Amino acid sequence: MKLLVLDTSTEWCSAALWLDGQIRARRVLAEQRHSSLLLPMVDELLRAAGLTLRQLDGIGYGAGPGSFTGLRIACAVTQGLAFGADLPVAGVSTLESIAEQTGADAVLTVLDARMAEVYWAAYRRDSAGWRAVVAPRLAVPESVAVPVGGGWVGAGNGFAAPGEVLRSRLGSGLVRIDDTLMPDAAAMAPLAARAFERGEGMDAALAAPVYLRDKVALTIDERRARHSA
Repeated sequence: MKLLVLDTSTEWCSAALWLDGQIRARRVLAEQRHSSLLLPMVDELLRAAGLTLRQLDGIGYGAGPGSFTGLRIACAVTQGLAFGADLPVAGVSTLESIAEQTGADAVLTVLDARMAEVYWAAYRRDSAGWRAVVAPRLAVPESVAVPVGGGWVGAGNGFAAPGEVLRSRLGSGLVRIDDTLMPDAAAMAPLAARAFERGEGMDAALAAPVYLRDKVALTIDERRARHSA
């Protein structure tokens, strides 16, 4: 199976090729330059591999949660490339891609959502891959909790957010914390491959981001009230 995978969900811009189990990837700190960096990155990867889009089996993309603008960029580029090459697509969870990088089997993933909130989820690995113990959600840091059972690892830049609220609250219940891990196309590549193997590839017209946040104009107090309701 040969796949292209894209992610622009955070300030990082990344692309990867999954070539029958081998991964070739590019990653750049893009800030606000995702739109100008992503397609040249894709072209570079394809040229280096001696492939065209039409020789691929599908395209995976970081579906979210993450930056509103970034998720739209990845989804739009994925749709444009897939339509042109008549390829199926599959969305990959950004939080699951953080778990994939830890090497652990039980991971609490937390991504800084800004505006005093975080995106978080909890995953356990089994023979079929990652299983969500806590589905991805948007929350204030005070409401994040370590699931029952032992061996949980904390991962994601939500643990490095201002004040380190989560590190001080949850550290004793976690085996370790890696606050440097971020969503990344290389980590999404095996997840995308599993999704296509499960038959989850879909028409590009059906591709959509996972935002989780439905209103960005709430005050901090309003957001805390909403999460405590």
